[in-house]
Amino acid sequence: MLSETPSIQAFIDALPKVELHVHLVGSASVPTVLELARRHPGGPVPLDERELRAFYEFRDFPHFAEVYESVSSLVRDPEDVATLVLGTARDLAAQNVRYVELTVTPYTHQRAGMPMPAITEALDLAAGEARDRHGVRVAYIFDIPGEFGAEGTRGTLDHALAHPPQALVGFGLAGIEQVRAPHRDTFRDAFRAARAAGLRSLPHGGEMSGPETIWEVIEGLGAERVGHGISCLDDPRLVAHLRETQLPLEVCPTSNVCTGQVATLEAHPLPRMLDEGLFVTLNSDDPPMFDTTLTGEYRVAADVFGLDRAALAGLARNAVTASCLDQGARQEIIAEIDAL
Repeated sequence: MLSETPSIQAFIDALPKVELHVHLVGSASVPTVLELARRHPGGPVPLDERELRAFYEFRDFPHFAEVYESVSSLVRDPEDVATLVLGTARDLAAQNVRYVELTVTPYTHQRAGMPMPAITEALDLAAGEARDRHGVRVAYIFDIPGEFGAEGTRGTLDHALAHPPQALVGFGLAGIEQVRAPHRDTFRDAFRAARAAGLRSLPHGGEMSGPETIWEVIEGLGAERVGHGISCLDDPRLVAHLRETQLPLEVCPTSNVCTGQVATLEAHPLPRMLDEGLFVTLNSDDPPMFDTTLTGEYRVAADVFGLDRAALAGLARNAVTASCLDQGARQEIIAEIDAL
């Protein structure tokens, strides 16, 4: 599958897209962060745009963690939450993204002192405004920050069950995968309750740990998609299972390189995952902090992985198919993809 002509870039720009794996705080671009920093001055985030852009330039994972924490510190009230959602919708609209499942970690906002109903109201209002103002349909995934164990799990589940946003579609698990084992039963119980309430199981797995984490989210959490999943190739039995079940994998190439999970884009396993017949979707994770966009990920797929128009359109269709959109909305976007 070789890249055809320079016009493939125009094809990528025109391609209707769906984003399944992007985090609310991690999606905050410079204009959005500048708005928050000026609203809450006196913190570590520069108020000058040029200085902020320099601060935002990716250097290494510790610096990414510093930037992420600094941006998180600016999210102090429900208005800030809404600002993040609307900024993300604005940035996605410029990339021809029609629908996004935005991962929100409500426990971090609860710890900042925000009441659950107020967070939910902000998310609801922002989703409506995102569609009206930017033409982007926003859905939400509430994810457990795994390193907070039982406390973070309880706060996330309570919010999802007692005060769910209207557009809440999924329940996730993120954070450092290596610290999950002591909380396995807690996570399993929470996902069982979330699924019983009608939420889809959408946890991370196999990003920074081996195939055993993917097996656990499949068998223990009932995963209907797997965030990242790139270590699956280390287990032939898992590869066979994923190929047979066509369980969608949310792959984020630039993120995997920036966090040190893969040495270079050229070494990324996505092409091999496709060759193995796995169900792959392309995503951006924390795009501004990794100096990427969803459009940029498609360009990587073309320029680095050598995917042609048909393969790129296939990835776009996969994202639509794996989404929580209703069948009619899926068919509408797929028809637009097929018309290119």
